[in-house]
Amino acid sequence: MDVINEIIQNSAIGPLSKFYKSMVLLLFSTIVTMLSAMLVILLTHGSHMTIHFGY
Repeated sequence: MDVINEIIQNSAIGPLSKFYKSMVLLLFSTIVTMLSAMLVILLTHGSHMTIHFGY
């Protein structure tokens, strides 16, 4: 936890308030969670999907 606090203090969101820090971390964790869920869904059901590329 000490390493995470050090990274946050030395980043661009370091001087911001705790509310903005928590909102940025919540947004980042939400994006990472969604991407990992999409990867798991794609790996488990990808062979059954029909994907079309085009306009």
